[in-house]
Amino acid sequence: MAAIPLCVDLDGTLTYSDLLIESFLALVKKNPLYLFHCIGWLLRGKGYLKAQIAARVAIDVSLLPYNTRLIDFLKRERSSGRGLYLCTAGDQRFAEQIASHFGFFKGVMASNELRNLSGASKAGALTAEFGVQGFDYCGDSRADVPVWKQARKAIVVGGKSIQAAASKGNHATVVFDSKRPLLWLVIKEMRVYQWVKNLLIFVPLLASHRFANVEALSADAIAFVSFSFCASSVYLLNDMLDLDADRRHSRKRERPFASGELPLAAGIFLMFVLMLAWAALAVLLPVAFQLVLVGYVAMTLAYSFRLKRIMLVDVFVLAALYTTRIVAGGAAVDVVLSDWLIMFSVMIFLSLAMVKRYTELDKMQREGKGSTAGRGYLTADMNILRSFGSASGYVAVLVLALYMKSTDVTVLYSHPHRLWILFCLLLYWISRVWMVAFRGEMHDDPIAYAIKNRSSLLTIVLCVVAVLIAI
Repeated sequence: MAAIPLCVDLDGTLTYSDLLIESFLALVKKNPLYLFHCIGWLLRGKGYLKAQIAARVAIDVSLLPYNTRLIDFLKRERSSGRGLYLCTAGDQRFAEQIASHFGFFKGVMASNELRNLSGASKAGALTAEFGVQGFDYCGDSRADVPVWKQARKAIVVGGKSIQAAASKGNHATVVFDSKRPLLWLVIKEMRVYQWVKNLLIFVPLLASHRFANVEALSADAIAFVSFSFCASSVYLLNDMLDLDADRRHSRKRERPFASGELPLAAGIFLMFVLMLAWAALAVLLPVAFQLVLVGYVAMTLAYSFRLKRIMLVDVFVLAALYTTRIVAGGAAVDVVLSDWLIMFSVMIFLSLAMVKRYTELDKMQREGKGSTAGRGYLTADMNILRSFGSASGYVAVLVLALYMKSTDVTVLYSHPHRLWILFCLLLYWISRVWMVAFRGEMHDDPIAYAIKNRSSLLTIVLCVVAVLIAI
């Protein structure tokens, strides 16, 4: 056994990630215009494309999601004196960095500008190096079938379909099964629980007292689904662009893309499916809604690529994105939003955005870190951020109080004095949110906190009831 070298694939085998897609996303995040360069590089060959991308981006190989079961197996094989070789279609630069990171590989064979070491090309290279059946090979995809046919033994990382494909060319197989509950991972990565934010679309319907209008309610329901698909497609893109930062985060590193549980290729496919779905639904609604939705996408892309790394600008953009949902709801049913509602929305959502950043900084401080990865904040900014955020929340409450004393209220509400219940509830809720954040007990997403915390959820329900009894 010690005389038979073991050749190991990288993408999907040693690591659950795909370095070509990951490095491509890192390049596009660095500068979206590189997308056009990639098209030109691909025309010169896939190996050339990989080499050009690898020359322009850096990936922290220590953070990649590795197959720990396979690594333990490889360490045992190495300790028995067996020679291990990293043989990958990935670029030579990344392959050498990973081999150096582990320290147990005797050699590296990888793609370069002149060749793409995949499929038959890899089979030919390994056969030339070690001879037919002079090596064992560990892989994970159908592209590895030509290699398994030339190998003495096939070591398979994957489910039943790839095991069957490997067995056709090589009956001596060792299996590292990798069953993934893809449906659950897709739902998790789409962040379906975040769709609760999109209930803001119904706020204009409630504020205009048209919630009993079936036609308007149907339009807002379509708008809700369209906006939810749109938001999920953006979440997918954002998480794929944010892999490095997420892997450095105590909680976000468990996300399906960051952990490698959900393949990046599946994420890209799903993102485009969702984009087609929300666009098809948006066509059923007024042009004003479509324009708001396009504006939301543009703002979110700007946030993902650049704005979220700029101090304070990021929280103002987040507040604007929340408010956009209310604007979209008004556009879907042709309701003109009042200045009061816009002012209140911006201030309350600015406060929640600052809660989000404050909580992230608080966790960084508890972990002994001085700054957040990929953000423009230092833990030293916590006090001033808390001041800004709590002030924004109380200004929102003040706007509500001023609105209740305006002439607009007497026109819209039969019992406007009952809105003081709403005032008291909101004052309590925003105060409690910041108290919980100050104690370090806040979820780093205040929306998740709002829908999971019983006291918070009850307060929100009572706020809706207060509006209804005032009407």
